Amino acid sequence: MNTLLRNLILLACVAPRAALAQDAFEAPPISYSETAPDNPIERLRTEIETGSATLAQDEHGYLRPLLKLLGVPESSQVLVFSKTSLQINNISPAAPRAIYFNDDVYIGSVQHSDVVEISAADPKLGTVFYTLAPGAGSRPEIVRQRHECLQCHGGSMTRNIPGHIVRSVFPAQDGQPIMKAGSALTDHTTPMEERWGGWYITGTHGNARHRGNQIATETPYDAIIDVEAGANQPTLPPRVNTADYLTPHSDIVAMLVLEHQAHMHNLMTQANFETRMALHRQAVMDKIFDRAPDELSESSQRIIKSAGDALVDYMIFAHEEELKSPIQGTSGFAEAFSALGPRDSQGRSLRELDLESRLFTYPLSYLIYSPQFDGLPGAMKDYVYQRLWNILTGAEATPDLLFLTNAKCRAIREILIDTKPGLPAYWVR
Repeated sequence: MNTLLRNLILLACVAPRAALAQDAFEAPPISYSETAPDNPIERLRTEIETGSATLAQDEHGYLRPLLKLLGVPESSQVLVFSKTSLQINNISPAAPRAIYFNDDVYIGSVQHSDVVEISAADPKLGTVFYTLAPGAGSRPEIVRQRHECLQCHGGSMTRNIPGHIVRSVFPAQDGQPIMKAGSALTDHTTPMEERWGGWYITGTHGNARHRGNQIATETPYDAIIDVEAGANQPTLPPRVNTADYLTPHSDIVAMLVLEHQAHMHNLMTQANFETRMALHRQAVMDKIFDRAPDELSESSQRIIKSAGDALVDYMIFAHEEELKSPIQGTSGFAEAFSALGPRDSQGRSLRELDLESRLFTYPLSYLIYSPQFDGLPGAMKDYVYQRLWNILTGAEATPDLLFLTNAKCRAIREILIDTKPGLPAYWVR
């Protein structure tokens, strides 16, 4: 084998995360900025432009009508007062940013601003960013955002894919993060005591503690937060004028679901991009070697396995931080979320919340029903379904999955067989 061919093979086998530099997704096969999105916000933008949908304003601007059009519940409201957003000048402990969400979109609203920040989960592009603001005429204008948002949402904090960030900081009196104290990206695997610095949290959580609801005190080397004072708060602090918001809550259950969901969306994006990039590289090599593209190369298989394992482990809650005490929210989000279904013939749903020792009763992410999951490349989806089957039938057992009892595994299988279209034939025979 000559040196040129050997080097080409080496390049094709490079680990995917090394290849995913900050803007690698701007090149083929992803072509992030040049590809037309397909998500609820893009469809709403078309409807507004054509006049088939209208957005009126009320005392909160376009926010409430926007949530209604998108099917985003007001009870999902969570409030973040750290200056960790594009509109930092309008955010403070007295004027936190409000975030609302459903399975597919996230809406951010800041006091004293006409701009609504939006992100959507897109089957091909991962997270796509938008702003909504008053237009030149009577209609509001939805604009896709690229570079400004991607400076933070397309770099190391999102593993170099366009993604969501849920971040815990040590906030100073003005909400500015105390950088020398560090910060943490949070999801359902993060210890509770590291979560929610710079966020308001309403609800009860027993003996567990978190960093929410409090201003940090700076020390010579870092910062500290009085976690006792911030614990088990049924209401928002007096400094926040709740009349400025759609609800007087920043619900702890909504926050738990938001954390799970945001990282799940990121992992699906990563699995999608890495698979497509691997297959793109393989196609180049197949052409060089004049090979028929009927099988996955060893390199492609390794890449798919690595990204697929990360996705499956997370969606099956393999490393979930167990709850130390029961959780109870304040806004009714838990009841509304659980009622969404779908439900199997026995009335069971992946949305059923546990909130005693774990987040969900049946630990498999409800985002398996999402367009983003359905949009995974075939090779990745095949791998995910096969590994899930192996786990849920007992063919694969690891110490990280001991919480998945035989009864839980059987219930999850039965729920999926009843409610998830497009399962492989070996699931349903």
